[in-house]
Amino acid sequence: MLIQRHLHVRGLVQGVYYRDTCRQLAEESDVTGWVRNLHNGDVEALFEGSPENVTRLVRWAAKGPGAAEVIKCTVTAESPEGHRDFRILPDARPA
Repeated sequence: MLIQRHLHVRGLVQGVYYRDTCRQLAEESDVTGWVRNLHNGDVEALFEGSPENVTRLVRWAAKGPGAAEVIKCTVTAESPEGHRDFRILPDARPA
């Protein structure tokens, strides 16, 4: 069974290796999806995989790497889309 979670992470999460660490952990955990910086300094991510592995990554995302200071991590459950790998996407442009 696969699950998918969409995250929005606020705080000091850019310039602290958040995306690269997220990618490494996702690949080690067999989780697919993506992560990207948002124009306002936040990070957005999508995790897809087994409930155990996705839950582990969501817990990590709420703390981030050592230099990060996560203020808030919003998690939304979504239907799995069938991602094949985990990627760091280009930064999102302002709306």
